[in-house]
Amino acid sequence: MRWVMHAKIHKATVVQADVNYVGSITIDEALMERVGLWAGERVLVVSNTSGARLETYVIPGARESGVINMNGAAAHLIKAGEEIIIIAFELSDRPITPRQILVDKDNRFVRDLEWVESFTMLESDFAF
Repeated sequence: MRWVMHAKIHKATVVQADVNYVGSITIDEALMERVGLWAGERVLVVSNTSGARLETYVIPGARESGVINMNGAAAHLIKAGEEIIIIAFELSDRPITPRQILVDKDNRFVRDLEWVESFTMLESDFAF
């Protein structure tokens, strides 16, 4: 058995960071469904802006709102306006094809990402 990526939201923008909220990351429910994330699921959040990395759990945000909020202690590490990648893993006895999406600066779905693209994309490939 190995831990493998099963879901990724790429280039999301943090809308709000609230240290007074009781933990977690809030994600637009429509984006969660697109990649198969569950409420309460553990995710790795990586900031393309600061390089910070943290684990937390998902809570659903308003559908089609574009909300991506860092809550609680995580808000000390990743701030509003930062560009992030949200990654979820699962334990599997075989390779799987993860569900990956690219979002724009307003956290609106742009397109699905193919698995092979994850290995070959450059920043210049994201002109939108």
